[in-house]
Amino acid sequence: MSPTFAFSRIGYVYVPTTRIDESIAWYTENLDFKLMNKFQDRGSYIAVLHHPHQHSIALLLIETEDKQPLEIMRNGKPFPIMSINCPDIEYTHQFMRDKGLMVEDLQTLGSGEAKYFYFRDHEGNLLEAAWSIWDPQDELKEDFVRR
Repeated sequence: MSPTFAFSRIGYVYVPTTRIDESIAWYTENLDFKLMNKFQDRGSYIAVLHHPHQHSIALLLIETEDKQPLEIMRNGKPFPIMSINCPDIEYTHQFMRDKGLMVEDLQTLGSGEAKYFYFRDHEGNLLEAAWSIWDPQDELKEDFVRR
């Protein structure tokens, strides 16, 4: 009998980096990721990072010699390559500003059902912090520590 679905969920998100160790530090110190593994693959390093949610999608930092920060062009304007959920987006926005990171203004969609802001990582990849009333709730992994 064949499975009901050919695909069940997004498995990983890949983000390029030319400096893997600096990227690991940046993502763990600023975005609450935890390094799960770092290994060589096809001539460079890969770092596997997880978030605290039990069923979160893994971020894989892919080391490359090719410096080419990612962003999507949407109708002539930069659009992020990845959105990261925030349980309290006002806290996250202020936390990142207090750390001196370059973040755009907080935007509200509709009558407050969703909020977001854009920012770039240390290598220029465009990312989004987001919150909405539709965000899935999940348990936290036991080995993650709250701030």
